[in-house]
Amino acid sequence: MGKFTSRTTTAPTSPVTTTGTTTTFEGGAGYTRDAKSDLFIFAATNMVGEDTFYEKAGDRDRRFRRLVHAATKQDPDWVASFVPYLRGQMNMRSAAIVMAAESALARRDGTDRDPTIPVRKMIADAMLRADEPAEFLAYWKQRTGKKTLPGGVQRGVADAAARLYTEKAALKYDGAASSWRMADIVALAKPEPRGSWQADLFDYLADRRWKRDTIRVTDRLPTLTAYRAAMEMPETERRDRFLADPERLGEAGMTWEQLSSLGAMDAAAWSAIIPHMGLMALTRNLRNFDETGVPDEVAAAVCARLADPEEVRRSRQFPYRFLSAYRAAPSLRWGYALEQALAASTANVPGLAGRTLVLVDTSASMTNRVSGRSQIRHVDVGALFGVALAARGCDVDLVGYANGSFTHPLAQGGSVLRQTEAFCERIGEVGHGTETVAALQASYRGHDRVVLISDMQAFAHPGYARGAWSYDSRPDLSVSDAIPADVPLFGINTSGHAKASIDSGKPHRYEVGGFSDKLFTMVDLLSRGRDADWPWAKA
Repeated sequence: MGKFTSRTTTAPTSPVTTTGTTTTFEGGAGYTRDAKSDLFIFAATNMVGEDTFYEKAGDRDRRFRRLVHAATKQDPDWVASFVPYLRGQMNMRSAAIVMAAESALARRDGTDRDPTIPVRKMIADAMLRADEPAEFLAYWKQRTGKKTLPGGVQRGVADAAARLYTEKAALKYDGAASSWRMADIVALAKPEPRGSWQADLFDYLADRRWKRDTIRVTDRLPTLTAYRAAMEMPETERRDRFLADPERLGEAGMTWEQLSSLGAMDAAAWSAIIPHMGLMALTRNLRNFDETGVPDEVAAAVCARLADPEEVRRSRQFPYRFLSAYRAAPSLRWGYALEQALAASTANVPGLAGRTLVLVDTSASMTNRVSGRSQIRHVDVGALFGVALAARGCDVDLVGYANGSFTHPLAQGGSVLRQTEAFCERIGEVGHGTETVAALQASYRGHDRVVLISDMQAFAHPGYARGAWSYDSRPDLSVSDAIPADVPLFGINTSGHAKASIDSGKPHRYEVGGFSDKLFTMVDLLSRGRDADWPWAKA
């Protein structure tokens, strides 16, 4: 046992709990959760409409809806409180929209207790970006077959639209190819303008949407006025004028995509638009900056923004986005800034006293991508969080496992990005199965705690790698029983499957989930011997 911690017989409690037994998708000992726990784990990893290794997208979407309805019937205020945390802290856009819509639908069928948080607030809280009211309306129409909105839903969408619709938002998100335009949202939800400028904006949106002869742009809309003036320039001169006076790009609310429609995105074009780009767009274009030869002084300004913790916070990017950018960028000039951005995006990863075993599942299912639009895999997320824990000054043994295991050495003070890459290069060393129990038994050496990062679909024990392990011969041994009962075991679930490997109904056995560093909020509390409530609950 480590000298810095002492375990007690009374374990701190977590709100995530199991209710019964089952088997995992791979036949190992498994557990079911209550509706709230299941929804919490699932929502934190649910990209919506995406297949996973074990579940088709349609099955996952139906399961998510069932869980939202079950939790809403039981405790509608719990769901309504979860929605803004899911969107604002865990950065799950689509899952928050679906949860809010389905919970509103579930309330029509009645609940076990009267809600105090109105539907209006829950719906409004689900949206933080100006394209999200349209996303909500598209989902609502798909689910109900109706364009009309019940009162509370209508007012919630209206509140979101009034808060989010600005001139720059209109230029960025009100594309002619969109099936739901901002004017459609205004017409259906009828938001109250926040001022005369927004009333004028709503008129502009309507004129564009319905292709009226005159598109009104008043002097209360300076960005749209500047944009119109830019569009009235001769097309052959427009790009050159922007590059000669880059401030015009910001004044006209131009995006890099709009600038690219005027000609090649060479070093001059990127240099002009970079000061007006958001951090997410910058992160995704580092390769383009290198390939076009953006000057070092411009790159330095990009690096300064990547290294700014407040910019990183506002960008609401998952930590793995910076790993993806690091992999994509061909030059080294971004490395230190991306390292700093990653540190800011993992600020909630705690420093843990004593010795910690971090076990990262490298099996075949963990090599699936987190979404169809990303090149990042579940195993990358696991490795990133494992190395980030060590970077907090923790005494960490980092182990990868499948049918066998490997211990990956970590250099104190080393780069989290480089060490994550080095770990991921080794994932093919130990097969493709998920022998979690055997890996725990082979790797546990009196650590003060274990952090297991996995999709939690363990094989039955002993599995087909019998000769490679020293293990207890009990065929039904579960993951929860593989280490001493008084050693805290934290399962970080990256897929949200209903079948759990960890019996979180037992003392010292806990499960959380997600891709954001917020998932460590409960880990930190529990590691310090404090009971953890749902993370949005007031202390």
